[in-house]
Amino acid sequence: MRVIAEDGKQVGIMPLSEALKKAQGLELDLIEIAPDAKPPVAKLIDFKKFKYLEQKKEKEARKHTKQTELKEVRFSPFIGEHDLNTQLERVKKFLSEGDLVKVSIIFTGRQMAHTEFGPKLLLRIMAELANVAEKEREEKFEGRRLVTTLKPAQKPSKKKPNETKDEKSSS
Repeated sequence: MRVIAEDGKQVGIMPLSEALKKAQGLELDLIEIAPDAKPPVAKLIDFKKFKYLEQKKEKEARKHTKQTELKEVRFSPFIGEHDLNTQLERVKKFLSEGDLVKVSIIFTGRQMAHTEFGPKLLLRIMAELANVAEKEREEKFEGRRLVTTLKPAQKPSKKKPNETKDEKSSS
């Protein structure tokens, strides 16, 4: 077993019984850090201090992760061209920040007689956002609204550009 001291310096490789004796002699705990490593790694440290440090690391990690929010952008089925472009820019901004976007097409009054314009508008919106968004949830009517949820598009993996370079060099 590889033993590491409280300050992070390596004590050495020793059998488990010897490592336990050393921990008792220093009035510390022997905590297994990497059981799958060859040889397994253990650290001489006070258990309460170890738990405190682990909690501190987790808290710091949580602080740096962004919570995804659900933003809603509302459209009318007979929206003007400029208004549509403005709303699409807002959707793109939200998606670039990593948020989910709920697209709502709201029908009012007599517009309910022409609900066929909703899916047409939604297809146009999806065509405009094809490179930055993908559907997370299929569209459906919820009362007077046609609703779908979009998520940021998955970025292509980095392996693909390398493959194209190999193909070019072999040609």
